Amino acid sequence: MAIRSRSSEDHLHTDVILSKITEYDIFMYYCPSFKKLGQKFNSELRDDNNPTVSIIPYNGKLLYKDFGHSDHTFNCFSYIQYKYNCSFVDSLRIIDCDFNLDLSSHKVETKFTMGLMGFKQSKVPSFIKQDVVIQKKKRLWNREDANFWKKYFISKKILCMFAVEPISHIWVNNNRFTCKSISYAFRFKNRYKIYSPYEVKNKWLSNTNKADIQGYNQLPTNGERLIITSSLKDVMCLYAAGYNAVAMQSEMQLPSEKLISELKQRFNTIDILYDNDFEKANNPGQTMAKKICNLYDFKNICLPDKFKSKDPSDLVNKVSGFNELKFILNDTR
Repeated sequence: MAIRSRSSEDHLHTDVILSKITEYDIFMYYCPSFKKLGQKFNSELRDDNNPTVSIIPYNGKLLYKDFGHSDHTFNCFSYIQYKYNCSFVDSLRIIDCDFNLDLSSHKVETKFTMGLMGFKQSKVPSFIKQDVVIQKKKRLWNREDANFWKKYFISKKILCMFAVEPISHIWVNNNRFTCKSISYAFRFKNRYKIYSPYEVKNKWLSNTNKADIQGYNQLPTNGERLIITSSLKDVMCLYAAGYNAVAMQSEMQLPSEKLISELKQRFNTIDILYDNDFEKANNPGQTMAKKICNLYDFKNICLPDKFKSKDPSDLVNKVSGFNELKFILNDTR
């Protein structure tokens, strides 16, 4: 199917696109469940409890074939049309934009390539229902990632250990969104917390639940000391400094008695290191920290106001090292 020539889209044709990338590349990019030609997977276009879909070669082309739904047979372009309910021309524009082919100066409507900055809070709240499916498209680590995480002395090795991946796209119930700034997926089994540090309104997106304790799977069987802190970033920062740590999914989440009972059997001492929200009148981080300490008889560690740092990673970044953090943590023993 040809497209009528436009001044800014003279080269936006299927044959030109396929001279630069392959059908396989396109299916791999837009079909998160596709792993291997001929291997069946669950359809993301309908409710599908059994794997019924394959990407298969047919007459020299690749086809998306749903053997459980006769109407769902697509080539790579019609697949995008159906999945995103867009025109044929827009399907080409989407590919051109996402693969940086520079075949068109036309900007795709944000409903197709909607950055995390473009999320409408009413449509995609930060913590969405747990039955909502989040999928992600992993990208390669780059220099911008390294520069961001080195501020907190968190290495790529630590990030991989804690199941943190850099991503370029996410799917929320098969609605695709492009990450317009560096973003990361924190994996908890088949659930994700998406972290976009430079976004303001939508820094976090998650379908995790209260049972997904951050840093829990990386803990040793037992140890001398455990710190319960506020976030996975703080958990990783503390790990880099030589401390075992975990975090709830939210600082306002009260750790369960069952979890605390188990952790007490594994660690001799448990301390609380929550945010010092010194700029807020009610200091919610310290309010919750004191509540947990009173309930479980733990020691509360609060970063001194003089540092003007609300959490461990912020402090480490501000003073360019672990010395002050270690002094505070060791001084409370």
